[in-house]
Amino acid sequence: MSRRLWTREELILAFNLYLKLPFGKFNSSNPEVIKLANLTGRSNNSIAIRLSNFASCDPYHINRGVKGLVGGIKQCQPIWDEFFHDQEKLIFLSEQILASKEKISIEEKYNPEIGDINHLYGEDKIREISTRVNQSVFRKIVLMNYDNKCAISGIDFPELLVASHIIPWSQNKNERLNPQNGLCLNRLHDTAFDKGLITFDTNFKMVLSNKLKSNKSENIKLYFHKLEGKSLILPKRFVPSKEFLEFHNQNIFLT
Repeated sequence: MSRRLWTREELILAFNLYLKLPFGKFNSSNPEVIKLANLTGRSNNSIAIRLSNFASCDPYHINRGVKGLVGGIKQCQPIWDEFFHDQEKLIFLSEQILASKEKISIEEKYNPEIGDINHLYGEDKIREISTRVNQSVFRKIVLMNYDNKCAISGIDFPELLVASHIIPWSQNKNERLNPQNGLCLNRLHDTAFDKGLITFDTNFKMVLSNKLKSNKSENIKLYFHKLEGKSLILPKRFVPSKEFLEFHNQNIFLT
């Protein structure tokens, strides 16, 4: 009996799961692995192996000298490359495929995130749905990457956490969904980062703006002054890009 070849859709779904799963959770007993196996008609072990194939494409693991399972890399590498060539398109496509397998529309699946868009039609509506779905997926990927903990405070209450863009969403379309362009921050420090009141140098240490340094209120001292020079709690995958941090330092940070 010949083996059933993997389709492009199945590879895209496996890659989607690879991005969302915590480091080291690619085993066949993981509920998310089992769910995808059921949706695709694949075995749990087959999905787990394919996730390990994608790990072989991941620059993080390559730089560590970890090869993973390289047997399926010829099938997985084109999907990986396609993602980094056009992240928005592939993420949204993967979510559309996943919703179809789950027998639900993308609008129904992401109803809370999409909200009321009845005033939009045609391409405008499709574009807005795609944007909101992609933003939601980016948040899932970033929070997973940091184990659902703030990279500064260690707060692990998801409702208080934000997937912060290092290079703002509006300023670089190509890197909007790049996990290395994301930081998991609590809402206070996310706002300060977004407004340029704080940044992180290429050694991942917090730098305060002069505006914050000159403020001597006890709360500012507690939540900012005491954290100056503190290192980010780095994730096990998708470490923040130093190039992106330099962009934030030069273009967003208020000095």
